[in-house]
Amino acid sequence: MRHSSYDKNEGCPVEATLEVIGGKWKGVILYHLLEKTYRFGELKRLMPDITQRTLTKQLRELESDGILHREVFAEVPPKVEYSLTDRGETLRPLILMMRNWGKEHLQMA
Repeated sequence: MRHSSYDKNEGCPVEATLEVIGGKWKGVILYHLLEKTYRFGELKRLMPDITQRTLTKQLRELESDGILHREVFAEVPPKVEYSLTDRGETLRPLILMMRNWGKEHLQMA
């Protein structure tokens, strides 16, 4: 459940961040969208282990949080593209730091 405000304890800013980007797939989605705008099917191909239902849910949550822009084109079949908003772009340093940490962690394992 999303909070509309946070207490003033030390964990709250981290909690707020994790509410937006937490979970197994949101970071991966954001990482791919750092590169360029993607259509739904392209994102699905980049993450073959994610279900269509989960991808849809994660994209909707990121859009609801103002992180993603969803553009629907009036075509048949419908074309939908996802890109980062200006607010989403502010996550770039964080996502790249997570990528770098992951690379280092994998080398140590």
